[in-house]
Amino acid sequence: MASPAVITVLISSLLYSLSFSTAAAATFRCNSTTTCDAIVDYVLPNTTTLNHIKNLFNLKNLRSILGANNLPLTTPPNFTLPATTAVKIPFPCLCTNGTGKSNKRPMYTVVKDDGLYHIAAKVFSGLVTFQEIQAANNISDANLITVGQKLWIPLPCSCDDVDGQRVVHYGHVVPAQSTIEGIAEEFGTSQDTLLRLNGLASPRDLKADSILDVPLKACTSMVRNDSLDNPLLVANGTYVFTAANCVMCKCDAANNWTLQCEPTQLNSSLWQSCPSTQCQGAQLMSLGNSTSAGCNRTSCTYAGYTNQTILTTLVPESTCPASQDNSSAIALQSWRWSSLWILFHLFLLSINKFL
Repeated sequence: MASPAVITVLISSLLYSLSFSTAAAATFRCNSTTTCDAIVDYVLPNTTTLNHIKNLFNLKNLRSILGANNLPLTTPPNFTLPATTAVKIPFPCLCTNGTGKSNKRPMYTVVKDDGLYHIAAKVFSGLVTFQEIQAANNISDANLITVGQKLWIPLPCSCDDVDGQRVVHYGHVVPAQSTIEGIAEEFGTSQDTLLRLNGLASPRDLKADSILDVPLKACTSMVRNDSLDNPLLVANGTYVFTAANCVMCKCDAANNWTLQCEPTQLNSSLWQSCPSTQCQGAQLMSLGNSTSAGCNRTSCTYAGYTNQTILTTLVPESTCPASQDNSSAIALQSWRWSSLWILFHLFLLSINKFL
């Protein structure tokens, strides 16, 4: 298990350097006909634990928070986070009427002395306005809510492609002193894209504590169209569990933006025990394994899952350095010119023989 000191170092990267103020609610454009997974920042209003955050956002397990924040799986649920920490929350998104909202999650239970403004601004740190909660739950009078009442908190999100690519939409709460240029560089997108997605006329329109729609590039995967988890979109620096908890997949730009998946030791939510992850036609090659021969490598790669099985496929790739490939091409071209030169001289000799 990772030591508290190690976990603290990782958590500290999530902290904002300036004092906390609530985020400004946002509306993300969303016209997709499919649901998707999205992420949003939750800036802690007070000191709390990972387990409390999990329960507040109705997450099934702690692993989803750990994966979205790239924290060690050994991080305990009672690990305490200080106020103003920005924690990434994963949730399902649904598009309706041109906007995206969390798909009936989280559901918040009203407690004594609660009011819609308090729930929106304090409990959920301004991720929504009290008017949005009121509208989403068809409440005629914002002052009339009762203890024990269940309220849907409609978090902002999107499932739309961006510039022709599938992405993970991230609701980034903008820290003070941030710039569009800096955010674009940090998350691997362009200033123009951020301005267009968020309806900003100029970089000067960016406001601290606003929620910015940031499209995160996802790693390339071999998941089939008929897989139950298609499309499996995993953003850089995150990991997810799929195939009924039997497979863990992570995205790291350092691995050529290729999704890296491996079997887990977790209990399956679908099967009594996890099905085989061996690649067909490859003896002793299971998911995550690879073999190399010279500059060529073949990997057993995750391709999705169905109700009966986990799908895998063999993927060949070249690991030759670019310089080696270039030198080989140059050598081949030189050989071709040499051959042509020799043939030309033989042709001249044959002509001279008959003159």
